Amino acid sequence: MEFNRKVRYLTQLGCFKAPENWNNDKKPVVMFHGVSVGEVIALEKLLKKTREVFPDIKMVLTTGTVTGQEIAHKKLGKIADFITYFPADLPVIVEKFLNKIKPDIVFIAETEIWPYFSSVCKRRGIKIYTINGRISDSSFKYYKPFKFFFKRVLNNYSGVFTQSEDDNEKFLYLGASPDTTNVMGNLKFDITPPAVDVSIDDGGGRILLAGSTHPGEDEIVFDVYKKLKSKHPDLKLLHASRHLTRLDDIKKILSGMGLKYGLRSNNDSFKEYDIILLDTLGELAKMYSFAYAAFIGGSFCKTGGHNPLEAAIWDKPVISGPDTHNFKDIYKLLINFNAGFVVKSSEEFEQIADKLLSDNNFYDKVSQACRNVFEAQHGALDFVINIIKTSIPQTADNK
Repeated sequence: MEFNRKVRYLTQLGCFKAPENWNNDKKPVVMFHGVSVGEVIALEKLLKKTREVFPDIKMVLTTGTVTGQEIAHKKLGKIADFITYFPADLPVIVEKFLNKIKPDIVFIAETEIWPYFSSVCKRRGIKIYTINGRISDSSFKYYKPFKFFFKRVLNNYSGVFTQSEDDNEKFLYLGASPDTTNVMGNLKFDITPPAVDVSIDDGGGRILLAGSTHPGEDEIVFDVYKKLKSKHPDLKLLHASRHLTRLDDIKKILSGMGLKYGLRSNNDSFKEYDIILLDTLGELAKMYSFAYAAFIGGSFCKTGGHNPLEAAIWDKPVISGPDTHNFKDIYKLLINFNAGFVVKSSEEFEQIADKLLSDNNFYDKVSQACRNVFEAQHGALDFVINIIKTSIPQTADNK
């Protein structure tokens, strides 16, 4: 499949075909919508769980962006029965889309509010829900003067289920029904640690793991590490580039800074080297379990950051650069719980890391905060599964 704007625009205007003999067997159709990459990632485990609990239903996943579509096919192409773009919110196009897809229930992730689409769903008896709902402070400021409009739209929804009490209050202010608006937590936090079938000898030291770094960040990481090492001789560095094709460039940077390193692929040990390059595939998420603290890359280079939960799920303090827009809602929660840190410069990076390494009480509080944030958000996935169970009781799974 092509992933470009032309295909996106044509599809959103209704120029697409549903799979051949789509739903001739009259099985329930559940549709999920995540506008872009972050929302699709949030929905990933939910779709997998839905397939496990309801093996006989039809699942549709829609996105609103090209990058969202690409990640949807990559991660959920074998889980969803059909992946396409969400339709433009115009009368003829919405009617055409619903005629082709024929959903029984629609889940819209996070902040997307579609006036015409939701009104047609209500008219046709299609249950539509907002899940993982959130409204940023800046958006809420612009929405407030139009609460008369949003009240009419939100009354089309069978339910609005939000990430937090704050989000819940915002939706209620805009006119969502108190009877069908509740806090469900955040799907992105409803995860479990991966099984650890690898090992690494820390050489009796503490490991700073720099994960998923991009060009321009390696120098920052190595410079900060050198400064921290002078204060904390037991400190080790496990470095994982986002792209292994950059390995030779990283080796040159290290050599230019006079730093010796070993390679994970050679089974080099922290007993021999203070720095190990993680040049293997599929081990990063598990390696966070051995870290003392973690720096999450993609955040000093305008990439938008990577998922900090891969480290936080192990109760590891997370440090990130200033660019975290791909996971801004996650970082907001981590910061609110004092479980993570977004720094503006390499100097701030060094200061926070130094405090974590120097102050055991501070470190323990941050580690506990990681546990607290996951506990506070736990249960969001089962919340949605229960909605499906009560919304399509006619499925064979529930008989």
